[in-house]
Amino acid sequence: MSKADKIFIDMCNDILENGFSSQGQTVRARWEDGCEAHTIKKFGQINRYDLSEEFPALTIRPVPMRSAVDELLWIWQKKSNNVNELNSHIWDAWADESGSIGKAYGYQLAKKHMYLEGKMDQVDRVIFDLKNNPYSRRIMTNIYVHEDLHEMNLYPCAYSMTFNVTGNKLNGILNQRSQDILVANGWNVAQYAVLIHMLAQVTGFEAGELVHVISDAHIYDRHIPIVKELIKRKSHNAPKLLLNPDIKDFYDFTPDDAVLKDYVTEPQIKGIPVAE
Repeated sequence: MSKADKIFIDMCNDILENGFSSQGQTVRARWEDGCEAHTIKKFGQINRYDLSEEFPALTIRPVPMRSAVDELLWIWQKKSNNVNELNSHIWDAWADESGSIGKAYGYQLAKKHMYLEGKMDQVDRVIFDLKNNPYSRRIMTNIYVHEDLHEMNLYPCAYSMTFNVTGNKLNGILNQRSQDILVANGWNVAQYAVLIHMLAQVTGFEAGELVHVISDAHIYDRHIPIVKELIKRKSHNAPKLLLNPDIKDFYDFTPDDAVLKDYVTEPQIKGIPVAE
């Protein structure tokens, strides 16, 4: 069993057995038919993945890696807030007629701030510090900007990364205010594991640990039977991440430069209802 599978299965079991139900509360989210989308949740879920041991891709269902990396680079490399620059349609529901999702996600990473008597955006500052001041305890990003929330079509879920170098290893903490565990957990974990690998490669470090902190880790009511079936599936060995070793500049990475080798999985789940 891959360690990512074990972490996911244990988390789901804990939520299902010990979680708090929102039944009886007023909730914002709705299903497509208009019914309230209730959840069962755990507060303050913390998962740790040692990237030096294995790549944390689920095997009980496949993670569509190319799409996941494409979205990651859309936010972190293109620093875009326009879905027309994304190769999938994941974000279409939150886009306006021009394709914009407002002042969210990549827009915030692209904003320049004063640094060392010059201007630099958040991603460039992370890379600069990792190369020039790697043992700093101040290397982080934050896209949950209150003054711009009213102009965001979707408030950021995964909103902050904190980077920390220990010895020769680059570690990262992903902070997430809320997560739909069935729909997004495997996707987000794989994305930010790839990000740490990419940043480590271009700044001269090895990938260390990804710590994923989820404030509200929830399973929707209509997802419960799907999750129960999913966590009973057969698990396989973790795949290996093949990252193009020739890339030395973060902005040269493409979705084709991050490939999983020996990735054996159980079937994909189709037709998962999504609450909005």
